[in-house]
Amino acid sequence: MENGFFQKVYDIAMQIPYGRVTSYGAIANYLGSKGSARIVGWAMNGSKSLPQNIPAHRVVNSKGLLTAKNHFGGSTTMAEILESEGIIVDGNQIINFQKVFWDPTLELQ
Repeated sequence: MENGFFQKVYDIAMQIPYGRVTSYGAIANYLGSKGSARIVGWAMNGSKSLPQNIPAHRVVNSKGLLTAKNHFGGSTTMAEILESEGIIVDGNQIINFQKVFWDPTLELQ
């Protein structure tokens, strides 16, 4: 997919509220590209080279796992940022995932 798709991913990620998370698949679904969660992940990984601050820490997998740790240097940084926003993380798993999940299809109507 072209850079236009990546920009749409970034535009959605910028709207995820503080203290909330969404999934790669939820963003893909919102963009009409169901099944393209991996491409959303590539977009989020590429966001680290952009001048604007994309909140990539707020995008996780569909089970609430922090699968983007490499984006943050493979450290605990992603979990620490999420915890600073009030999200409970145990290991690499968001504990209150359903409570903090933000679905762009429902929220951006």
